[in-house]
Amino acid sequence: MSTNTDSRSKVVIVSGGSRGLGQALVTGCLERGYTVATFSRSESPFIKTLTQQDPEHKRFLWQSVDATDPAALKAFVNEVSSRYGRVDALVNNAGVGIDGILPTMRTSQIEQGIDLNLKASIFLIQACSKQMLQHQSGSIINISSVNAIRGHSGVAVYSATKAALDGLTRSLARELGPKHIRVNSVAPGYFESEMVADLTPEAKQRIIRRTPLGRLGTADDMANAVLFLLSPQASFITGQTIVVDGGITC
Repeated sequence: MSTNTDSRSKVVIVSGGSRGLGQALVTGCLERGYTVATFSRSESPFIKTLTQQDPEHKRFLWQSVDATDPAALKAFVNEVSSRYGRVDALVNNAGVGIDGILPTMRTSQIEQGIDLNLKASIFLIQACSKQMLQHQSGSIINISSVNAIRGHSGVAVYSATKAALDGLTRSLARELGPKHIRVNSVAPGYFESEMVADLTPEAKQRIIRRTPLGRLGTADDMANAVLFLLSPQASFITGQTIVVDGGITC
C-alpha cells in the first residue's frame, strides 16, 4: 500500500469493492493514501490479500454485508465511523446488471435490481451523510451508466435505476451543498469488465467502431474519474454526471 497522499488521510467507503471497478477504486484510493472501508457479499482473493497486508485494519477494512439490508448498511457505516473517527467520502459502486425485455421479466429480477442499484445507494447515502453533517464536509459519488443517458433495448429496468441515481445526485447536491457536502455521478460507458464479458467479439467490435476514441474503456479509466472527484481539485464540482465513455454518447 502506497503512502503517496494528496491531503490528510480521508476515510472513504466504497460499496462492492471486491472485484472489477470496485477493486480499481479501492486500489486507487489506497495508492493516494486514503483509508478505505469496503464491503461485498463474499471475500475475493483481492480482498483477502489486502486484509493480510493490514490485519489490524489501520487503513483497510472489509466486511461481508448484504447491500439489500438497510440495517446492515447502517451498522457498517457506524462501524467505520467508530473505528476511524469520521466518514469523508462514499462511492456507491455496488450494483447488478439487469438484462431482459420488461414484459417478460420476472418480478424477482425487477425487485433485485431496484433493491441493489437504487435502494441500497439511498440507504448508504442516508447513513453516510449523517456522519458527514457532523463535520460539515464530504463527497458522495454515485456510479451511474451511459444507459441512464441513452436508451437501449433490453436494459429498461437497469437504465431506470441508474437514471434515478442521477436524479438523486442533482437533488442531493442542492440539499447537502450548504453543508459543504458534494454529490456527483460518474457514468461509465463500455469497459472491460463483467458487463461486456458475455459479448461476442463481433459485438465488441461494433461498440469500438461507434466509439470515437476507438477502444473499450478500462476499470482504471472509470476509477480515475472518481478519484478526481474525490480530490481537492474537484472542490467546486457538485450536482454533475461525468460521462466516461470514449465519446460513444456524444
